[in-house]
Amino acid sequence: MVSKEIKQALKQRKKVKKAKPKFKRQELGRQPMLKDTWRSPRGRHSKLRMAEKARGKKPSIGYSSPAAARGLNRKGYREVLVANPKQLETINPHEEIAVISATVGKKKRFEILELANEKKLKVFNK
Repeated sequence: MVSKEIKQALKQRKKVKKAKPKFKRQELGRQPMLKDTWRSPRGRHSKLRMAEKARGKKPSIGYSSPAAARGLNRKGYREVLVANPKQLETINPHEEIAVISATVGKKKRFEILELANEKKLKVFNK
């Protein structure tokens, strides 16, 4: 049910994400206790901040995925978090997929799944 435009955007996103470099935090070599998550360089003489060659890449708008593919999963559906059966009424089956919240118990989870089967909705259940 995914449109041709969205399929094209998903292919483009896959290609862009494959070519995207791993953005490294500048201080990781000297301070091993720091996590490997990106932090913007703020130093006055920072070579990475000034974007010198061979110093690594900085995240920029050019690495973003196409607007049509943003927020979609691999299959091309927008994921909607569901915590009770009533929330299934707002889901559009052609564009969205239900994701059952992790905090939902077994009894209510079965109710959600039964109602989703009746309405022929796609559900992602962990």
